[in-house]
Amino acid sequence: QVQLVESGGGLVQAGGSLRLSCATSGRTDRLLSMGWFRQAPGKAREFVTTINWSGSREDYADSVKGRFTISRENAKNSVHLQMNNLKSEDTAVYYCAASSTMYPGRLQRDFDYWGQGTQVTVSS
Repeated sequence: QVQLVESGGGLVQAGGSLRLSCATSGRTDRLLSMGWFRQAPGKAREFVTTINWSGSREDYADSVKGRFTISRENAKNSVHLQMNNLKSEDTAVYYCAASSTMYPGRLQRDFDYWGQGTQVTVSS
């Protein structure tokens, strides 16, 4: 099995920055891609970004492109999400996700493992 644990959420003012981290443990050799999703109150969970194992391929939702950056530290089996110029509409619970496929899509079903989530609140 694989365990994912997010950290780094919190309260920040609009225009500020936060860095989320996701630590993985267990059978991490199964993981070929990592990603982040988010769920705002009253809304469905939505895709934010993904990165493959080598870091050569990244994908971003249009709403975060140019503001968010995903990265991974394979030696530490972790992935990070740097969020800059945060907006109130970025307020959500952010979930780390892992996939056993090299090029997952943007759907939740493309991912096999999930963290418990970390709250990000952006005040305007």
